[in-house]
Amino acid sequence: MSATVTQLRPGGSDRPVLHIRINGLQLDGRPVLGAMELRVKRGETVALVGPSGIGKTTLLRAVAGLQRGAEGHIDAPARTAMIFQEPTLLPWRTLTDNLRVTTGIDAGAADRLLAEIGLGGRGDAFPGQLSLGQQRRMALARAFATRPELLLMDEPFVSLDPGLVDEMMGLFLRLRAETQATTLFVTHVRDEAARLASRIVTLGGPPATVVNDAPNRAGPKGVGYC
Repeated sequence: MSATVTQLRPGGSDRPVLHIRINGLQLDGRPVLGAMELRVKRGETVALVGPSGIGKTTLLRAVAGLQRGAEGHIDAPARTAMIFQEPTLLPWRTLTDNLRVTTGIDAGAADRLLAEIGLGGRGDAFPGQLSLGQQRRMALARAFATRPELLLMDEPFVSLDPGLVDEMMGLFLRLRAETQATTLFVTHVRDEAARLASRIVTLGGPPATVVNDAPNRAGPKGVGYC
C-alpha cells in the first residue's frame, strides 16, 4: 500500500510541520527506504545527510508527493515548495514572470526581490541568459517568495564553485530569517549541514533508515552574504 501524503492544516506550535511514518519503499523490487519515523517542527532547518545513493532524494521526493510507493503515512503542509538539483525555471518566461507566475506577487515586489538577489534591472532577461549560479539564486528566491510552510531542497548548491556556494548559503540564511520557513534539505557536504541546519539527520543502510538524529549544537552560522 502506498503512503498517504496528508496535507496538514496549521496547528499549535508543538505540532510538527512534517511527520513521516513509513515502513519502507521499493523501486524496481529493490528496498530503497526502510522503516523510519521523522518529525520536523515549525521553524526547524533539518539537514539529511548520508552516503551517496542511500535514498535521501527518494525520501525528499516522497515528502513532496513526487515519488509513490512508500508504505505508511507522510503528513506535510499544503504550502510546500521544492528546489531541485537543477533549476526548474520556465525558459520561455522572463525573470519577472518566473517570480510572478508561481507566487502571485506584483511587479514591484518582483523587482525588489530581483534586486535583493543581485539581479536588479534584469527582470526582462530570460533564464537562458543567466549563469548557473544566477539561476540557482532565482530558484531559491522564487521558492521563498511562495511563503511555503515547508521548503524542500535537494542539493541546491551542487556543481557550484566554492565562492558561489558560500554566497548561496548566505542568501539562504537571509531569506530563511525573513520568512521563517521550515526546511528539510539534502546535502553530501557536512560543512553545509553544519552551517545551515539546526538539526542533522543521518541516513544509513541500505535500505535507508535514520541512524542518527541530533541537534546542530553550533547552530546556523549567521545571515547575509559572506
